[in-house]
Amino acid sequence: MTALKETFIGLLTNYTDNDKLKHELWTEIEKNYADKKRHYHTLQHLDNLLTQLTEVKGEIQNWDIILFTLYYHDIIYNALKSDNEEKSAELAEKRMKEISVSSNIIEHCKKQILATKSHLKSTDSDTNYFTDADLAVLGQPWEAYTLYYKNVRKEYAIYPDLVYHTGRKKVLHHFLEMDSIFKTDFFYNRFEKQAKQNVQKEIDVL
Repeated sequence: MTALKETFIGLLTNYTDNDKLKHELWTEIEKNYADKKRHYHTLQHLDNLLTQLTEVKGEIQNWDIILFTLYYHDIIYNALKSDNEEKSAELAEKRMKEISVSSNIIEHCKKQILATKSHLKSTDSDTNYFTDADLAVLGQPWEAYTLYYKNVRKEYAIYPDLVYHTGRKKVLHHFLEMDSIFKTDFFYNRFEKQAKQNVQKEIDVL
């Protein structure tokens, strides 16, 4: 996870010289993503996202915005709530203002975070790259996908199977009903076929 921290500190260095504040903001991220109730929305998820997005860095218009979105998109995560994205966007805005990030960057970041709620195609190509990277787990080999969906189940452990399975199937059908799960050629070519197979297989398991 060293690269994760170094990348974040490097990002903040573009906006503030306050080393204490930089480390406080990193500690907040680390603490939130390491919460014991989290099993999928963890620092490992951020690390995987950073790896995926670094591969397409040349296609990204604004790398700073993508990075702010990456670190803050799941910073608030409560399985009992449906406004996690909104709350995460609010906290991102608050923290970015503390280091004098421009309002233009803040607004773009908030829109990208909110886009992870539905993963629908955006008119902004950076947003499409981000939401695709966020869904890349769907296109992993079945063994890795199985670990992913079992970890998601753990995050929703408070719900009985009957309730969870109904909600989960709704989410999975949402992906299958899309024209394509992935919006960019890079992620579509790499993961689309496997993702649809995995999602269907999970529905069958449920």
